Amino acid sequence: MSIIVCEMAENGLLHHGKVLTVDTMNPNVKRVEYAVRGPIVQRALQIEKELKEGVKKPFTEVIKANIGDCHAMGQKPITFFRQVLALCSYPELLEDNKFPEDVKNRARRILQACAGRSLGAYSASQGIELVRRDVAQYIERRDGGIPCNPDNIYLTAGASDAIMTMLKLLVSGEGPSRTGVMISIPQYPLYSAALAELAAVQINYYLDEEKCWSLDVSELRRALEAARKHCRPRVLCIINPGNPTGQVQSRQCVEDVIQFAAEENLFLMADEVYQDNVYAEGCQFHSFKKVLFEMGPEYSDKLELASFHSTSKCYMGECGFRGGYMEVVNLDPEVKVQLTKLVSVRLCPSVPGQALLDLVVNPPQPGEPSYGTFIKERSHTLEVLAEKAKMTQEILNQVPGITCNPVQGAMYTFPQIQLPPKAIAEAKEKGQAPDMFYCMKLLEEKGICLVPGSGFGQRDGTYHFRMTILPPTEKLKIVLDKVKEFHQSFTEQYS
Repeated sequence: MSIIVCEMAENGLLHHGKVLTVDTMNPNVKRVEYAVRGPIVQRALQIEKELKEGVKKPFTEVIKANIGDCHAMGQKPITFFRQVLALCSYPELLEDNKFPEDVKNRARRILQACAGRSLGAYSASQGIELVRRDVAQYIERRDGGIPCNPDNIYLTAGASDAIMTMLKLLVSGEGPSRTGVMISIPQYPLYSAALAELAAVQINYYLDEEKCWSLDVSELRRALEAARKHCRPRVLCIINPGNPTGQVQSRQCVEDVIQFAAEENLFLMADEVYQDNVYAEGCQFHSFKKVLFEMGPEYSDKLELASFHSTSKCYMGECGFRGGYMEVVNLDPEVKVQLTKLVSVRLCPSVPGQALLDLVVNPPQPGEPSYGTFIKERSHTLEVLAEKAKMTQEILNQVPGITCNPVQGAMYTFPQIQLPPKAIAEAKEKGQAPDMFYCMKLLEEKGICLVPGSGFGQRDGTYHFRMTILPPTEKLKIVLDKVKEFHQSFTEQYS
């Protein structure tokens, strides 16, 4: 219990202790952890500062392979997107003959849908109606004509904001009736952080590393039954393609998950932000919405689903614009009113982000001036990512003590690393997770910034790191070579 100390000042006023201290702050916030921007990244920033100040290191730069920030890693923006956004931001450019006519037409269309014809104006809380209609048409095309109602589309500040909003609606109860949320292990730390902040119960289900991080319904059932002893499971979260594990779920797997969620009366949240990032032969993205409706009204009339997409990943990589959407299916009408109220508290998502999203879901069409360049840039970006995914897997699997599954999709690899007992013992003496100890030494000795697997969750007794495949090919080769050198020297040092 904290004691507030009051002292009498000379003028007779009281001096109180601080109102907000670590003891008096919201305890849920203290439980939040976000490994992707955790201690390793903070140390990387310090090292970068030291290098600028002339401090000698065994390397000349820090290479950050810790986060899926495409443009920060050198990925080039799509010309059409940036041209339209430039015109929307500075409409005087509409008179400039340097810009293709389809770019100008698209900018005018978006500006006409904005209040005051300005990106600087607020939009409706659910998002600009024109953009929501375009998103709905995009989903219909993607899913082979299955209808999509624009009223079920909510535009959001990236997918993260939408995921947090849905979890806020879903979490309730106290003690044994507190909401339990099923998340995959390994998981993207947004989920564990959100659940900690909301004081929800985290229910872990494990992906099968031996089968390329596949999802087995029997594991879902095991986790569900165990959780029912201490909470009320209400939500199942799926990331497909996977982060941090890079797996792409088969259509049968998606169908099995839907059937399981329907049988167990679970709300399904489908994080599909990497839907264009599929590289492995024989793999294909299957949206949960499409499969749900193909399974017939027994499921499509009943299962509650929220699915998420973003402008931050795929071939776009426009993380800073914070554009995204959420589609809700079979949401109770009264709950939908509450959802709209909740998003209205934040006024509206970023309007430039909404404009960008409109271009992503409604890109240049054949016959338009920008179409050729758009297709060339889009294809090149995805082809290079596919090449880097293959190269990463091949090089890491050449290192004794590192095992890397195929990177079927997304932007990451999550290899398992074998650590000597002496290294594990030293890490524990220092109060660190063994793979945190490993990654910190890698950073200090080689200037490579990765995220330890312990930040994502992993089976006891196994150790991993997450690494993006985003650096330019030549720089990625340097990263992989340095990881290879380090792992060999680390293993020798602690053997």
